[in-house]
Amino acid sequence: MLDQKTTTLDIDTPGRGLQEITPAVARWIERTGLQTGLLTLFVRHTSASLLIQENADPEVQADLERFFARLVPDGDPLFRHRDEGPDDMPAHVRAALTAVQLSIPVLDGRMALGTWQGVYLWEHRSRPHRRQVVAHLIGS
Repeated sequence: MLDQKTTTLDIDTPGRGLQEITPAVARWIERTGLQTGLLTLFVRHTSASLLIQENADPEVQADLERFFARLVPDGDPLFRHRDEGPDDMPAHVRAALTAVQLSIPVLDGRMALGTWQGVYLWEHRSRPHRRQVVAHLIGS
């Protein structure tokens, strides 16, 4: 018989950059008691995103940030939407180019991530924010 569990994780970000949330998600999965299923994560914001990325070498995260800084620079005159500053519209574009939802299999009570994979919240705004990630796990 299938069961479903949900929660909302509040994540405080220090500002722009990738913040690993794997441990917080793993602790919640363990508390559910479910061993096998499908985990869905969804970030409830338009200027942050979720991704699975390497968690061994921090230069990978720094390289991703440098790439996106070149691709979608703050203050680009192309953008007219600047209600919350020069990083406002670039943050929306960065979120549109990445993902706001992830699906991850759960096996033996753990996310079926690869050896060097971690789950990250990517804050696209330059200032700190409190972000919400909704987690839904269906399984047994």
